[in-house]
Amino acid sequence: MLYYLFQFLDERYNFPGAGVFQYISFRALGAVVTSLMVAAIFGRRIIDTLRNLQIGESIRDLGLEGQMQKRGTPTMGGFIILASLLIPALLFAKLSNVYVILALVSTVWTGLIGFLDDYIKVFKKNKEGLEGKFKVVGQVGLGLIVGLTLYFNDAVKIRKYAPRLMSTSNVPDVYTDIKSTLTTVPFVKNNEFDYSSLLFGFLPDSYTWIVYVLVCIFIITAVSNGANITDGIDGLAAGTSVIIGLTIGVLAYLSGNKVFSQYLNIMYIPNAGELVIFCAAFVGACVGFLWYNSYPAQVFMGDTGSLMLGGVIAVLSLAIRKELLIPLMCGIFLIELVSVILQVSYFKYTKRKYGEGRRIFLMSPLHHHFQKKGYHEAKLVTRFWIVGIILAVLTLATLKLR
Repeated sequence: MLYYLFQFLDERYNFPGAGVFQYISFRALGAVVTSLMVAAIFGRRIIDTLRNLQIGESIRDLGLEGQMQKRGTPTMGGFIILASLLIPALLFAKLSNVYVILALVSTVWTGLIGFLDDYIKVFKKNKEGLEGKFKVVGQVGLGLIVGLTLYFNDAVKIRKYAPRLMSTSNVPDVYTDIKSTLTTVPFVKNNEFDYSSLLFGFLPDSYTWIVYVLVCIFIITAVSNGANITDGIDGLAAGTSVIIGLTIGVLAYLSGNKVFSQYLNIMYIPNAGELVIFCAAFVGACVGFLWYNSYPAQVFMGDTGSLMLGGVIAVLSLAIRKELLIPLMCGIFLIELVSVILQVSYFKYTKRKYGEGRRIFLMSPLHHHFQKKGYHEAKLVTRFWIVGIILAVLTLATLKLR
């Protein structure tokens, strides 16, 4: 909103300093500062409100050290993240930008799914929360919206530049904006992959949208559930999301900048740089929430926050065509999700074969396995963050390592 206000003041009245709102870097800085301020001003009030409404976490005794002391800690703290993310994004981003619109819709959509899950757990006294099939329906619905928009919307294009015949700045660039389902493949020299190739020539290219939408559904569902499972100990999901959000912000800036994209020989996506503002608000919101969620947590984000974090990360990655970097960039989410899948699958297999279920880990998700081994919660979270930082560095290294 402020972008349009100051653009009007600059064009109509030549208002001093109004032109600075044209710069992505300035608006990103404004977004992150605003998100931190919102978390600081409203975070404590939201926590007090949750406590007064007796919206506390019901803890199952899993035999983990310090676990039962957390009983009654306010949950649904994801509202702090939602407020700290949406307010600065609405204030500083271009609201006509299709990528920003998708990010905002994804935030509200997944936040609503998570809220319904928390509401059933807290007010309906049902520890299982929203049935899994309804969560999946919501995630599939978001995948349909995102996939169809990215495929069919005319504003979603990549820009291909023709090679220069003369090395002079006086020669204008020749380029073509094309609709495409190209995406980035890490560690490969010619690092572009077209989803139309998954048709293997059996179907015409007009069916590519079906493949692309299915990919979007799978990625959004997987990352959203991965973030949800990771949210098991104080500060783990929020801190990991800060690292991932910073990484996506760098990738969005480079992909949306003509000079850097040409220098790095990566896909140039016009208008994708606007997502830097959203990423800045996302990082600020997670950091602001960490103020209250770091060990020992004063509030839990609940599914209101965790499902939203994963869903937004997936959508941002799809928007800048870096979704194939997710296994590396979101490695913490991936290993947590895989640990649960392996544990459950192996238990069922051994129970069917031997008559009793056996386990790979002491407990899943993986962070509970390490807790069972005696690692203190705070040390465990810090080490997971360190691994997340290493994965982020490797993710950015893929821009040059091919």
